[in-house]
Amino acid sequence: MAAAAAPSRSVTKEVLPPALGTVSEPPPLFDGTTRLYICYICPFAQRAWVTRNCKGLQDEIKLVAINLEDKPAWYKDKVYPQGTVPSLEHNGKVTGESLDLIKYIDSNFQGPALLPQDPAKRQFADELIGYADAFTKALYAPLISKVDMSDEAVAALDKIEAALSKFSDGPFFLGQLSLADIAYVTILERLQIYYSHVRNYEIAKDRPNLEKFIEEMNNIEAYKQTKNQPLILLDFAKRHLKANTFSLIKF
Repeated sequence: MAAAAAPSRSVTKEVLPPALGTVSEPPPLFDGTTRLYICYICPFAQRAWVTRNCKGLQDEIKLVAINLEDKPAWYKDKVYPQGTVPSLEHNGKVTGESLDLIKYIDSNFQGPALLPQDPAKRQFADELIGYADAFTKALYAPLISKVDMSDEAVAALDKIEAALSKFSDGPFFLGQLSLADIAYVTILERLQIYYSHVRNYEIAKDRPNLEKFIEEMNNIEAYKQTKNQPLILLDFAKRHLKANTFSLIKF
C-alpha cells in the first residue's frame, strides 16, 4: 500500500477535553479504553495527536490532556513513570517517546497507512525520522543562545529543503503525506514563529520546497486542529526557552 494521501479537509472539529492538573482525578486506568496522553502546547505530543487524527482514530483513541505546568502526581505514579508526554495507554500497557509512538499508532490501528511499502521511500522515511531529533536540536540551539543564526541551523534547514525535492509525486517528503512529515511539521510550526519574531529570520525564505510543504500541511484539517495560536506559542517560549531575546517580544 502506498503512503496515505492527505486526509479529507472536511473533518468535524473535535471538542477537546480540558487539561488536567494537580487537583484532578485520574481516568479509570487500564479499563480497556485506549488513551493518548498529551499536552496541547507540546510539539512532541502533537506528533502523536496528528498521527491519530490522520488515521481517523478520534473515536478509538481518547485524548487525555495533561497540564505540564501543573502536572498531576498520578500521571507519573500510575500512568507513565517518565512523566513526559506523549504516552499511549493501549492493551494494558503504556508506550511513549513520540517518534516511536507515531510508528506504533500507524502499525497497530486501522486507517490510512502513513508509511509506504515502496522500499526506497520507506528507507528515506526511516532516515528522515532518524534525523528529526538532530534537526530539532540544531534549530533550537540559536534560540537559547545569543547567536543570531548558526551554520548548523542553516545547514539543517537546507537539508530539509533538499529532502523535499527527492520525490516529485507530491509536496511532502515522500510525495504523499507520511510519518516523516508528521515528525517535522510540529517542530517547524514553532520554528517559523520563533525565528520570525525573535531572530527576524524567515525559515522558508528562498526555500520554495519548505514553503510549499508548510502551505500544504496547513490545508490538512487533521493537523490544523492540533495547532496553537502563534501568541500562545510565543508566550510559552518566552517562559520556557529561557532566551534573553524573548524578553524583547511585546504582546
